[in-house]
Amino acid sequence: MLELFQFGFMQRAAAAILAMAVLCPVIGIFFVLRRTSMIGDTLAHSSLAGVATALVFGANPLAGAFLFTALCGVLIEAMRGLFRERTDLILTVVLALAVGTAVTLITSGAVQGRAENFLFGSVLTVTDDDILMIGSITALALLYLSLSINELITISFDEDSARVAGIHVVFHRYAFAFLTAAAVAAAIPIAGVLVLSSMIAIPVATALQFKVGFRATFWSAIGISLFDAAAGLMLSAVVDAAPGGLTALVSVGVLALTAFWKRLIPILR
Repeated sequence: MLELFQFGFMQRAAAAILAMAVLCPVIGIFFVLRRTSMIGDTLAHSSLAGVATALVFGANPLAGAFLFTALCGVLIEAMRGLFRERTDLILTVVLALAVGTAVTLITSGAVQGRAENFLFGSVLTVTDDDILMIGSITALALLYLSLSINELITISFDEDSARVAGIHVVFHRYAFAFLTAAAVAAAIPIAGVLVLSSMIAIPVATALQFKVGFRATFWSAIGISLFDAAAGLMLSAVVDAAPGGLTALVSVGVLALTAFWKRLIPILR
């Protein structure tokens, strides 16, 4: 199995998917804390609409994915003022907009290319530019997090308290929306639209099973995500399947085993 990593495409795939494994839980932990983990799924589907729109005009699909995802992220934040206690309703509306746009364009025959390729992702299509993009966004996310960690934690738990404390809540909400859009656009060529949200939320859900503090949960989620991604990539080389789907299956399996083990320990004592 390891001899496959002698090939350049596998080395590029490994670099990209491991960088993505760091990036996704960095973003996902705040969605989970805000009980809005389905935002990842909504924005992932939004990226497909952006890809389809870009292909209609013969533009760069990743640029289209970023622009449409950023637009949907801004729309979600703007609609929170109208439906303050109904985030689920907001996500339903935006998801309907994104999926409706994607399906209409893809089935109309106007798309100049195969937007379906972005549904599942592929290790064969990873380029040096993809690695540079996702690596840069990961570094940017970690820099933003290091500068704003306390503000983001406060906003995630209680926005009203954050405002009273003088935190620029609106700025951080929109900055985080743009950062998420960039992350999704960079990640979909590797992970695919359909399973990207699992990499955002499930490692965090697994880390939460240990019931430790925020920082320990944060680093645990990154470690779990790296394991899931590495296992998914190696399995994809064995069974000749897309790494995104296998990474999602490994993530769910690790979550199930962790939850089972945490509940088994008190019984064994």
